[in-house]
Amino acid sequence: MEVENEQIYNVNPTELDHLSDTPFSGEEENGGSEEIKTEINGNWIAASSINEAKINARAKRRLRKNSSRDSGRGDSVSDNGEALKSGVTAPTSPKGKFLDRRSRSGKGRGLPKKGGAGGKGVWGTPGQVYDVEEVDIKDPNYDDDQENCVYETVVPPLDERAFDKTLTPMLQEYFEHGDTNEVAEMLRDLNLGEMKYSVPVLAVSLSLEGKASHREMTSKLLSDLCGTVVSTSDVEKSFDRLLKELPELMLDSPRAPQLVGQFIARAVGDGILCSTYIDSYKGTVDCVQARAALDRATVLLSMKKGGKRIDSVWGSGGGQQSVKHLVKEIDMLLKEYLLSGDVSEAERCLQELEVPHFHHELVYEAIVMVLESTGETTFKMMLDLLKSLWTSTVITLDQMKRGYERVYREIPDINLDVPHSYSMLERFVEECFQAGIISKPLRDLCPSRGRKRFVSEGDGGRLKLESY
Repeated sequence: MEVENEQIYNVNPTELDHLSDTPFSGEEENGGSEEIKTEINGNWIAASSINEAKINARAKRRLRKNSSRDSGRGDSVSDNGEALKSGVTAPTSPKGKFLDRRSRSGKGRGLPKKGGAGGKGVWGTPGQVYDVEEVDIKDPNYDDDQENCVYETVVPPLDERAFDKTLTPMLQEYFEHGDTNEVAEMLRDLNLGEMKYSVPVLAVSLSLEGKASHREMTSKLLSDLCGTVVSTSDVEKSFDRLLKELPELMLDSPRAPQLVGQFIARAVGDGILCSTYIDSYKGTVDCVQARAALDRATVLLSMKKGGKRIDSVWGSGGGQQSVKHLVKEIDMLLKEYLLSGDVSEAERCLQELEVPHFHHELVYEAIVMVLESTGETTFKMMLDLLKSLWTSTVITLDQMKRGYERVYREIPDINLDVPHSYSMLERFVEECFQAGIISKPLRDLCPSRGRKRFVSEGDGGRLKLESY
């Protein structure tokens, strides 16, 4: 009997798994007089012994399936093969597998591994500070030159497409704020490379499509950038390219030859372009537009010798001019209008000043000239001028109102020099209202001076002043 049991336990569990799991019938267990045997490896073994071996093999297989880190938490198997349930999450569940941070050895107090610094994506324990890692000389990848290596930020040079895309918004913004230092700092941060000469070309090309104040700002920008961002040779190269591209520039700006000639004259006057630049082109220019630009520059430089300043080649417009200078320009504009009588020319000169916020000064000066005049010519001409400027919307309602209100406030002081200013003002305001230049509320604000009159008989000839 001992030999049979020893043979049973020595049977391979894999072979036992292939045995039939079908339970024996009652006849096979109790009804048969003879014990059923099965031959395994040439030995005849009783069926009851095989059944017990299968149960023990299943229990061992289940024990091996449970890892050591899950021992004591999940299901445990007793000696007779029965599963013992506990109230803990089963170790085979996803929650038990992936959220368990306790030691797998089955020992310890169940605390997280490595003090909570051993999980995925964890850089260390809370509050841990890492020191600078020292280079190991014994490291096979150690290089002597890596200690003396200096790292610098490298900015790639701009190509032609990136150049236009980067500098165009920068220059357009400069036309708004007028700060040349800011533009210079932004250009230093860029790696212009061989495209430095294209900075003046792009600036001049954009200003040709703008106002006279933009061209004045462009001349100042070129003067400030020369020597810091671009050199004199870059400026000469840029004007060479502008002279070659004049036929294309004329498609957008018909006055491009004259304007480029003025830029050349201004550059020579500012000292950023050599005085012999124009002479170098004599007899070598075939382009008609380039020749016209050089002729314009030559004329302006010859006028400089006669006493005319080149820095005023773009006029005196723009909001950056002083108030005193703008007042002088408007006074000259009105006096020239009284001599020529050309309303369109006066309107063009006013727009070239580019100070729409200062148009109330023209309204004020025009009314004061009417009050100081003695004839009807000035009265009618100023009325026609204000009506034309109002109809063409060159002067807005707000500027027109501010000009009249200034006269209303200063009429007492004006009356000291012009005795009949009150009556003249009332008449001019009424004519402007009839012409549709001003509104009725603005006309009603016109001050009127009281008149001296005798009261009634019996007052002793006393005079009574009527308040206004």
